[in-house]
Amino acid sequence: MKTLLICLLSLLPLLGFAQAPAYQLSTHILDISAGSPAAGVTVRLEKYDDAKKTWTAVAEKKTDDAGRIGDFLPTGSAKTAHTGIYKLTFLTQPYFAARQLKSFYPYIDVVFELKDGAHYHVPITLSAFGYSTYRGS
Repeated sequence: MKTLLICLLSLLPLLGFAQAPAYQLSTHILDISAGSPAAGVTVRLEKYDDAKKTWTAVAEKKTDDAGRIGDFLPTGSAKTAHTGIYKLTFLTQPYFAARQLKSFYPYIDVVFELKDGAHYHVPITLSAFGYSTYRGS
């Protein structure tokens, strides 16, 4: 009886519980002057078209209360992996204006290349007069 119960319980995850979708690109903003996440910042994602020498809009989202956007570029198969040159534009001036702070950078462009189907995390640390970026995990 105990063995049957354990077997039935092990099948529960298969009964309609969908797996959360996976995404290839995420970002995060930490306001290092405040020591907290930067919530409500609009971030645009664009892809570079080398043949046309132009940028094409892909998505525009706002950071959540934790300063994160985790759902850029849904993960596909190896054949449909998002590769190429991309740009995240962080619209920082409205964020600082809402806090009645002057800032030097009205927006921050971060250009990077996705070379495979791996997950890429492209965060920034931010203050009114400086920023830094890196490839996170």
